[in-house]
Amino acid sequence: MENVVALQPKERVRQDAEPIATIYRNLGTSSAEQVVTRALGELALTMAGLATQVRAHEMGDLLRQLRRLQRLAENLGMVSLGVVAGDLRVCMERSDPTAFAAVWARLLRIAERSLSSDKDLLDQTLV
Repeated sequence: MENVVALQPKERVRQDAEPIATIYRNLGTSSAEQVVTRALGELALTMAGLATQVRAHEMGDLLRQLRRLQRLAENLGMVSLGVVAGDLRVCMERSDPTAFAAVWARLLRIAERSLSSDKDLLDQTLV
């Protein structure tokens, strides 16, 4: 038992500021804030719904919800979140429960970091 090491993976979150900058340029500050806030809320709700489905082992609608998460993430410039959501879809399509469990854990870590309000995170991860 002395050789057991508890791993604590730290994910590098990649983000692209351009999609949000484009929204602000096209809509102006006030409208863009509303659009971005609503989109972030939808993304968070989608992620919460996915977590509920996975915990309940209700996989029927999961592919559709992962596609939605991927699209929302890409529209907000959350590169890592979109990529990992796509990876999880591949695991499901291949019916690989071991890979699904690993990539699901990664998706949770990436989502947590992507939705973090830590300003330093944004400075470190812009592409």
